[in-house]
Amino acid sequence: MNPGTVLVCGCIILFLAFGARAGFGLYLQPISLEFGWGREVLSFSLALQQIVWGALGPVAGAIADSYGTGRVVAACGAFYVLGLIGMSFAQTPIAMHFAAGLLVGAALSGATFATVLAVIGRTVAPERRSTALGVATAAGSFGQFALLPINQLLIGAFNWHVALLIMAGMTALIMPLAVAVSGRPASPKTGQSLGAALREALGERGFHLLFWGYFVCGFHIAMLTVHLPSFVTDAGLSATHGMTALALIGLFNIIGTLSAGWAGGRFSKKYLLSGIYSVRAVLIAMLVLFPLSPLTLYIFACGIGLLWLGTVPLTNGLVGQIFGLRYMATLTGVVFFGHQIGSFVGVWLAGYLYDTTGSYLGAFYLSIALGVFAALINLPVNEKPLAERRHAQALA
Repeated sequence: MNPGTVLVCGCIILFLAFGARAGFGLYLQPISLEFGWGREVLSFSLALQQIVWGALGPVAGAIADSYGTGRVVAACGAFYVLGLIGMSFAQTPIAMHFAAGLLVGAALSGATFATVLAVIGRTVAPERRSTALGVATAAGSFGQFALLPINQLLIGAFNWHVALLIMAGMTALIMPLAVAVSGRPASPKTGQSLGAALREALGERGFHLLFWGYFVCGFHIAMLTVHLPSFVTDAGLSATHGMTALALIGLFNIIGTLSAGWAGGRFSKKYLLSGIYSVRAVLIAMLVLFPLSPLTLYIFACGIGLLWLGTVPLTNGLVGQIFGLRYMATLTGVVFFGHQIGSFVGVWLAGYLYDTTGSYLGAFYLSIALGVFAALINLPVNEKPLAERRHAQALA
């Protein structure tokens, strides 16, 4: 398949997959109010979605690495449609957990970064790989920017039930687009098996450091995506302010991820990651320590947007750089599991703390501390490819 076609279709898939899920925070209040569930119920559904996404990511990656990406993406597109329809008709917490948590989580495991970025990474020339990964990640951000206002408009014009059904129709486009990313796995240059590649990665300290750095990324992003709109309205601003803030995050993340992809091809990825987490901590501190006004909120949104998914092309690029491309979908899926554990904790814990203390401040203070932690643990990562290290050892 032509690399340009793979990149364009991969970008559209990520646009739809991330754009649809980015609006889930807008449904938190209307769903909770209609059923009288409290915010913890939907928070748990979306937290479960994150953990299912992460747990199944390595499985989806292994299937894609062994049999090709197209089938995985198409099947997950179908799960996405079923999950959104199930959310629309859910009448009990269990039904919502199944639809929003299990089905949508399974869909995201194979229709997002681990599989799509892996096939793009294999298709694009090495000198353009980091930039291409940044472009594809930015497409997911553009989906957030473009589809958030559509979600808000649909909820206001109809209701949240109808809005979810319309989003289900849009995500159905993922299935035919999967044909374009159905490239076969790269032919191995060695006889290394998948199991051997996993054992090798688990024996490398940098793999674990990237895992826990991604944990913090997931905590930040999922907590803000789901709870920032409610945090904003609790502070006396309008729902439109919250939606606009999320849309600005998506818009500025286009710039941020493109820049991260470009910079990752020219500078040390681990130092870029450390810088991203450090500045995130500062911005979150600004959000909670300064009086919340539309200006403060929008400055925060633009700043955090520049850093939102910039970790993705850098972290995925590091995995491919250190461990090679043969099993990149599987290995990035494992590392991304750390991201999703963090997402689960961030979404659920923020809802729990709100219901028990009446405030999101505890969750935000924890986010600041975790940002500092992630900035520090990325520094010891050894960026040199394992193949080069083995070769150097053989010559020694």
